[in-house]
Amino acid sequence: MNMRAAVVTAFDRPLEIREVPVPKPGAHQVLVRIEASGLCHTDIHAAHGDWPVKPTPPFTPGHEGVGVITELGPAVTGRAVGERVAIPWLGYACGTCEYCVSGRETLCESQQNTGYALDGGHAEYAVAHADYVVPVPEGVSPVEAAPLTCAGVTTYKAVKVSGLRPAERAAVFGIGGLGHLAQQYAQIFGAETIAVDVTDDKLRLAEQLGAAHTVNAATGDPVAEIKALGGADVAIVLAASPRVLEQAHACLRRGGRLVLVSLPRDNAMSLPIFETVLGGISVIGSIVGTRADLAEVFRLHAAGRTRVIYQTRKLDEINDSFAEVLGSAVPARLVFEM
Repeated sequence: MNMRAAVVTAFDRPLEIREVPVPKPGAHQVLVRIEASGLCHTDIHAAHGDWPVKPTPPFTPGHEGVGVITELGPAVTGRAVGERVAIPWLGYACGTCEYCVSGRETLCESQQNTGYALDGGHAEYAVAHADYVVPVPEGVSPVEAAPLTCAGVTTYKAVKVSGLRPAERAAVFGIGGLGHLAQQYAQIFGAETIAVDVTDDKLRLAEQLGAAHTVNAATGDPVAEIKALGGADVAIVLAASPRVLEQAHACLRRGGRLVLVSLPRDNAMSLPIFETVLGGISVIGSIVGTRADLAEVFRLHAAGRTRVIYQTRKLDEINDSFAEVLGSAVPARLVFEM
């Protein structure tokens, strides 16, 4: 039995839609018939070989795959055929290291990542480790669950590690696929939110989602405007630009927390030491959330606490979709329907 999959054959070539055999689940794996697969900017980095540790072509990207289990490996317990699950970035971790056993599994040094080291969800079927898929609650559609599987859990974790408290002020730099969710989580935590972007359409979206303030960084000075509001207690950076990282740091009030999520290709930013030390500023790196975090994200969405802004595409359109994302032509998230 064959399936269609989007395959990276080389870092300097477009992806190919290929007919390939449906994978067979290993002893501890499940086979998932993919219903929806969200497009993350990390997929583009993977396909282009942008990061220092590169995946090995050929491979299928995608770490926001959602679908129904159709087959269980012989050693699988706790999962069932017919169950809808999400396949996140954390495809496997050792389960025994100090990070895994202390609830920090996303720091496991033996982890394998979906759509990078493991074939991902931009295909009609995917295999995944049974212990690392996350059930999708009844009432949450696959096309909405898909962006939550990375964009949602990543920004939820970022808000968590920021230590954000009710009535604090949180600035979200970059209102897009991740930022529109980060803003909502900050509001769930009780914050007054400031949305920062360079396009009016995304700032209007932020207002619709409840932002107390919006700042257009293309036409104004975000540092001055946020400082005029009293400064931010937390700044969460989702735009992959060193300049934006530096602006976010500069907008913080004393005791503020800068949360780094995006991964600029330059891999560097200028950090003013005197301002950081004398102002008691914390700089926090935040990687994707755990399985427990994702379960919380799904519960919040099932309870009606969040909205996912998305558009759907067909798998055949994957290269055009990459171009849309790179050209900032997407309001928030793109999701491939299989």
